[in-house]
Amino acid sequence: MTDNRNVILAIVLSMLVLFGWQYFVAGPQLEQAQRQAEIAAAQQAGADTSLATPATPGQAAVPAAPGAVQGFETREQALAASQRITIDTADLEGSINLTGARIDDLRLKQYRETVDPDSPIITLLTPQGLPNAYFAEEGWVAASGSGIAVPDAQTVWSVEGDNATLTAETPVTLVWDNGAGLIFRRTISVDEHYLFTVEQTIENTGAGDVALYPYARVIRHNTPQVQNFFIQHEGPHGVLGSNNLVSRKYTDLQNERQATFENTTGWLGFSDKYWATAVMPPAGTGLNARMSWNNAAGFDDYQTSYVETTPVVVPAGGTASRESYLFAGAKEEAVISAYEDQYGFDRLNLLIDWGWFWYLTQPMYYLLTFLYGILGNFGLAILAVTVIVKAIFFPLANRSYASMAAMRRVQPEMKAIQERFKDDRAAQQQAMMELYRKEKINPLSGCWPLLIQIPVFFALYTVIFISLDMRHAPFFGWIRDLAAPDPTNIFTLFGLIPWDPTVIPVIGGFLHLGIWPVIMGITMWVQMRLNPPPPDPTQAMIFNWMPVIFTFMLGTFPAGLVIYWAWNNTLSIAQQWFIMKRHGAEVNLLGNIMDSFRRKPKPAQPTKS
Repeated sequence: MTDNRNVILAIVLSMLVLFGWQYFVAGPQLEQAQRQAEIAAAQQAGADTSLATPATPGQAAVPAAPGAVQGFETREQALAASQRITIDTADLEGSINLTGARIDDLRLKQYRETVDPDSPIITLLTPQGLPNAYFAEEGWVAASGSGIAVPDAQTVWSVEGDNATLTAETPVTLVWDNGAGLIFRRTISVDEHYLFTVEQTIENTGAGDVALYPYARVIRHNTPQVQNFFIQHEGPHGVLGSNNLVSRKYTDLQNERQATFENTTGWLGFSDKYWATAVMPPAGTGLNARMSWNNAAGFDDYQTSYVETTPVVVPAGGTASRESYLFAGAKEEAVISAYEDQYGFDRLNLLIDWGWFWYLTQPMYYLLTFLYGILGNFGLAILAVTVIVKAIFFPLANRSYASMAAMRRVQPEMKAIQERFKDDRAAQQQAMMELYRKEKINPLSGCWPLLIQIPVFFALYTVIFISLDMRHAPFFGWIRDLAAPDPTNIFTLFGLIPWDPTVIPVIGGFLHLGIWPVIMGITMWVQMRLNPPPPDPTQAMIFNWMPVIFTFMLGTFPAGLVIYWAWNNTLSIAQQWFIMKRHGAEVNLLGNIMDSFRRKPKPAQPTKS
């Protein structure tokens, strides 16, 4: 009974995984392609001036997005087209464009595109005029109808002073005179990681007071490739006061065109799997925020922007200033948490998408990083976590396997009941329940080891999938990236056959099967051999095929997760064998394995009378 229930439960779980993959991955990818085709066919001409964040009466709005510029063939050409300030820190390199004073050239020194140490470093921000332009702007806007000249995307700024290189120790100051009594200065500094501080100062040499509104935005051209997986958000997002965490998929924003959040607080930007940008006023500052999309210039133009709700008043003959911040870099948990604590940014740790089950995912992450600090290898940390989880739930597993051992002892009586009441299902069930009560057996106890594994598996999978710490983290041998699938493939004879079976339509996605998924499948199959196969032929067939199904399903999963599952199976085999043996149950593991390879006798044919 228990064995059959476990098999049925495993089938249900595997179907959930298969249908979940279809619903959350394959389906959304097809839907995205269809939406893009529909949008391209129904595109409206003309500029979309509504991209500016709306303002309540008497306030100002973020200026319209910069129009399309002449395309550049290479990044080098785009960088050479304007004067620039160099950015050079331990973690960042790039430049600031003096045209518009925008931060539009940024690369992450500590991260590379592949595990190859000679591969290019990660490029985060890209100048306008290139296919995937991605940049941040900050500035001032005047109240509607005021006619005050403020710097815009075409303004060419000058460097004030002798410093022309932005480092963690040396900020740079840019200056622009509007020729009408206002001198704008912008002092940009950066810390040793990924936080830019922008102090904007206005000097008023005119005769009257001036009121201006600070704004900031991040602009992204064209839709980036995303994994579109349900456990992690990639796209526009932010934390906006009582609106809490606000996020949009790129396809959702294309349909919605704009999402407005007035009279709120917080921050917003764009999030990729491992990298992010976000613009932030000082904590608690009132603002109107917007996420928007348009295709008026012939390419997808996404923006996240805000304008502060309270103006900065510059008195005649005086000065006024306002600070704002830009996060642009890697989603390192320790760095982001430190910024949240130091500057008071509202829930900035949500730059990392811990998911709905954050109360499982975050403790799992902290445990893994703690063990990594001791063991020096995330693969070993995963193995250690498995042992810890097994130890924590040992009492429950002990009761479960003890009940399974008791089930083994009463197998002859169960078979006798089945034979006695083979034509009366209700009586058979009643007799079974009487036997369970007499022997103090819980027939559902065998499900607990599997049910316990599900939340741990999910939490670990989420951590491996989203955590930057796991990216390019090696194990041993051929596993150089725990966050990527096992690179070996039995269908290419581990590289001896020069072809890629994964490109085959329909079934190609299942034709990547590395060494560790095979090890996982073998350990799962051996674990199932601890129990004799069900007497029903259909259930026995499913029982035998389950390890094969899971082996192919996990073939494309991160290697770290497959290693965890294989190690967990191995520990479960030892644990179950020990506990059941201690409770007097016969555990004929070798015999069950040999029986699996023996040809089953054909049922006897009825004799003719």
